[in-house]
This record gives sequence, C-alpha cells and structure tokens, in this order.
Amino acid sequence: MSTPFDAAVAVRHLRKVDPDLAAAIKSAGPCGLEPTMRHSPFEEVLESIVYQQLSGKAAATIYGRVRALFPPRRVLSPQALLDTPDEALRGAGLSRAKLAAARDLAAKTLEGVVPTAAALRRMPDDEIIERLTAVRGVGMWTVQMLLIFRLGRPDVLPIHDLGIQKGFQKTYRTRQWPKPERIERAGEKWRPFRSVASWYLWRATDA
Repeated sequence: MSTPFDAAVAVRHLRKVDPDLAAAIKSAGPCGLEPTMRHSPFEEVLESIVYQQLSGKAAATIYGRVRALFPPRRVLSPQALLDTPDEALRGAGLSRAKLAAARDLAAKTLEGVVPTAAALRRMPDDEIIERLTAVRGVGMWTVQMLLIFRLGRPDVLPIHDLGIQKGFQKTYRTRQWPKPERIERAGEKWRPFRSVASWYLWRATDA
C-alpha cells in the first residue's frame, strides 16, 4: 500500500526545518518508504518475535520452519498455534522464551487484546503501543517497526534503534554516540513526519 500521507510534503517540511537533515535527504534522494501490511497482526507480530536477536537469514529459516507446520497458503490462526505441541515448535527452532511469547501472543489475540487489521488501522499510535506491548516479549521497538513499515504511520521516532542512533551521529557529525534523549529533542522539529526523518537517518548509515 502507499503511505497514508504525502511523502513529498513530508520531505519539504523536513528540508525546511533542519538543514543537516536536508543534506542527508539530498544525498539519499526520494523517500522510498512503502508500508505493506502483508499478514494479519497476529502473523506480523509472530514473525517479529521470531526475528528478535537473530540474523535475518537465521530468523527467516526458523520462521519458515514454524510456518511449515501449518497448511500452506492459509492464514495462520492463533488457535492453530495454541493447538500445536511445544515439541513441534521447539523442533522448528523457537527458543523457550520465544515459544512462551508466541503462545501469549496467540492467547491475547483470541482475547481481543491484539486487534484485527481493520481495528488496528483505526487506532491511534499510543493505543496500538499499549495493546501490543502487553504481549510477552513485545517491546516498544517491535511495535514502532510495525507502525512505520506496516501501517505507514507518519510520526514515529524509534530513539532506541541502533540504526537511528548511528544515522543521527553521521548526519549531525557528533563525536559522542548520541543518547536517545538527544535524538528525541532534535526530533521535535521533525513533527509530524518523524517516520520519514527516521527513514532518512537509516539511509544515512549506508552513505
């Protein structure tokens, strides 16, 4: 899906309010943020849980094994995961902690704590964060990634993300590693398009 905001308007705003970020924008070119909600919220968060603290290749292998336990080309339901024995999920590569998180996610989805996709799109960011961080093993960063890359919310700033911190250091040429609080203060002028600013900070790490 396309962004639910005008990326060109966001870029013009950021260039106007922040000369240093404007230079990073010029170097990176047009904003390529293209959010896509590929699966149900349950599956999206489950995949995020599997990917935590693993390399992309290792996580993709494990998630593929987990997904292979269920019928192909069908929506993975929370009940189906709850009905699957621990031994099968552990055999697919889930650690004990991730298995516990996955089961809690499934239970909270059935309870209605984890919203449906339609409900999620109507909710404000703060409520989404409150709902999803109630799930075991799901923190602020995981929800922020969903807000930016799945829902296309325009004003999210993941101040604890290492890529954001590195991009900030390069963009603003700071000698010391920037603390999250400093990034948060600097980001006030980027509102209401901090997601786009974040995208450019990530791109700055590749420059």
